[in-house]
Amino acid sequence: MQVRAELCHIDTLRCIVRAEAWNGERCVASCLGEAANAEEAEDRARQRLRETLTEPQHKPEIAPEPAPTPAPGPTPTRVPKPSHPSAPAEKQSVSPPLDPPSETPTDPEDWSEELTAIDLELKRIGWGRDKERTYLERAFGHASRHRLTRYADLVAYLRQLRKLQPQEKPDQAHIPICRSDLITQGDQMLKQLGWKADQARVFLQDHLQASSRQQLTDEQLLQFNMLLEEQAITKA
Repeated sequence: MQVRAELCHIDTLRCIVRAEAWNGERCVASCLGEAANAEEAEDRARQRLRETLTEPQHKPEIAPEPAPTPAPGPTPTRVPKPSHPSAPAEKQSVSPPLDPPSETPTDPEDWSEELTAIDLELKRIGWGRDKERTYLERAFGHASRHRLTRYADLVAYLRQLRKLQPQEKPDQAHIPICRSDLITQGDQMLKQLGWKADQARVFLQDHLQASSRQQLTDEQLLQFNMLLEEQAITKA
């Protein structure tokens, strides 16, 4: 079995490396590792890959956790275990929600879960590298997933992939809404209307029950811009 390592993403804060196990022409397992540099990220990816490959041999199925054996003698009062213990020094792995928000105030440090989910969606749709490049060029203006440096763009890409049907054509499939373009478009229309921040906030609250555009989904943000456009047409 051959192991291949590929650099998936790199920026000033993180590197993400994918390690794949190949049996001839078939990829049997794939894992991601994230660290401050490429060497450590590759080590983590290879370690996860080894654990994935050896796990079925040691854990053919998930057995129920045995009930605790009571200790002899008087039972001391137990302090309930908190449902969300503080994370230890080593970062705990947390699965992302199925439909993560389109924009968060602070981007997470680890994008490996989202990148893995994107790989799974591409396999489900039946797209290889060439088809993915065609779609990315249409959606984001460049042909490499690893040039998505904003977490919001990565999440928008993942969300849109989940909506696509198997074997859809990349040159015809719907592309994700670019949130940054919507924000810029809204700013331009607000300037055209000559609205102050307070006036825009009242309009947003009246029509979409939100106090900030950051609270809106991409679809709601598009709706807000359409409402502003109607106001601009009426004013003209």
